[in-house]
Amino acid sequence: MKSIYDVCAPAKLNLFLHIVGRRPDGYHLLESVFMLIDWCDILHFELRADGQISREDLSVTLPPDDLMLRAARALQQASGTRKGVHMAIDKQIPTQAGMGGGSSDAASTLLALNRLWQLNLSLNQLMSLGLKLGADVPFFLGGHNAWVTGIGEIMQPISLPDARFVVVKPKEGLETGRIFSHPELKRDTKPAIISGFAADAFDFGRNDLQAVAQQMCPEISHALNWLKTSGLHGRMTGSGSAVFARMLHEIETKGAPESFQVKICNNLPAHPLRGWATEESLSVSRVS
Repeated sequence: MKSIYDVCAPAKLNLFLHIVGRRPDGYHLLESVFMLIDWCDILHFELRADGQISREDLSVTLPPDDLMLRAARALQQASGTRKGVHMAIDKQIPTQAGMGGGSSDAASTLLALNRLWQLNLSLNQLMSLGLKLGADVPFFLGGHNAWVTGIGEIMQPISLPDARFVVVKPKEGLETGRIFSHPELKRDTKPAIISGFAADAFDFGRNDLQAVAQQMCPEISHALNWLKTSGLHGRMTGSGSAVFARMLHEIETKGAPESFQVKICNNLPAHPLRGWATEESLSVSRVS
């Protein structure tokens, strides 16, 4: 195998995000549902025999040491392989949006290089490596929509009904660390149970980060108001600044402000690369 082209790295939406406490080490305890959507970065991988790792940006210029490169180096070091790779990325998922684009790129890189370099590492081994790169990376490796707890590392796969969403990314982005360190952040939401979520999957709960994020980035409020004028009730995903709403009717997106990036998305039943590494036995809770 000399190359793998057109590898998908999908984004995620947080259907809700509650902060239910904080550990002594400062990490926040979360409760959320992560849902995969069909807004994807497209990655390409070509084998290099000289052991070097390189990256080419096909659209947006990325930082010189992004998660894609870090994932490739981490896998090369952990496996001891002498093979290298030239990677190319068509970046479509917005950055600083709360949609997990960088983590998804890292996960798809680990899965693709595990194949290209013929390493045959198990999914558990890749997840252990992925967690060191970022808290969201194991989710994208897992291949399922998931009920997420802990600091983001405890995942229970769930099945969600098919649905369409409009996602709006304001021009301004947000850094996750600034929001989580904000003194006014609510950190004491009462823990929920999965059966409560199942009764109202797409309208359950709230995003506890949203109020602080709207203070820091007024464009989030503008995006939510634009959704409201279209008859949709929106909320922020992750640590923002992207917002989303389930589409119960068709809307006209051409009238959105020019500074907004607007995309109609479908949710995904599973990650496009699910099965690319040895699967563990996972029980799936169904949400109807």
